[in-house]
Amino acid sequence: MIKAILVDDEPLARLIVKEYLQPFSEIEIAEECNDGFEGLKAISKHQPQLLFLDIQMPKITGFEMLELIEKPPATIFTTAFDEYAMKAFETNAVDYLLKPFSKDRFEKAVHKALQQVNSVVIPDYKPLIETAGAAPQPFQRVVVKSGGKIRIIPASDILYLEAADDYAKIHVADGIFLKNNTLSYFERMLGEQQFVRVHRSYLVNVSMITRIDPYEKDGHLAVLTSGARVPVSKSGYTKLKSTLGI
Repeated sequence: MIKAILVDDEPLARLIVKEYLQPFSEIEIAEECNDGFEGLKAISKHQPQLLFLDIQMPKITGFEMLELIEKPPATIFTTAFDEYAMKAFETNAVDYLLKPFSKDRFEKAVHKALQQVNSVVIPDYKPLIETAGAAPQPFQRVVVKSGGKIRIIPASDILYLEAADDYAKIHVADGIFLKNNTLSYFERMLGEQQFVRVHRSYLVNVSMITRIDPYEKDGHLAVLTSGARVPVSKSGYTKLKSTLGI
């Protein structure tokens, strides 16, 4: 028996998925969830092989939820995204259902997902999340998991980000959080008017800078409201001056 989790904040949408799943006797819905928080708990509890995931939900989005799962199950996305985002799904070869979807389209998606389940290959949705997340508007928040708890960090609360191989350390006033994304990713997503790549290893929230001090040869230090000092390279200083208009 294949265990599935259904995560969608619309009761009618969940009802349709359950109805369309009836011919698939090998699939059992282990739990229904109203939002991403419930979904994360259910996935941790049941360890499903299949996930039906809405994207636009309150609290956290489907993408944000999926980012927090270490080994995600085969996932069928349900979405009302526009054509721009659709290209991201097609490019990264995962299946999705554009609401409202037909029974025939649903069954095709399930058959495709079952092939993935039976292949015992752990799906990599990171390219999809990063591509589809590249919306015209900068990210307004970052969702992280720390000590088993989920925290939503407003972008305006971030002091700076620091590169750590393929991860990024997110520095805020009360701590440091690790996120499995590169600094280049956050540079694209957070918006160049609020965050500036002042050094190959540092991305700074310009609103947190109190002053810029000279340091060694052509370098500088950005002093932040928290008292932290962030290195600023020669090229980073040029970008910083341009952004600040100095």
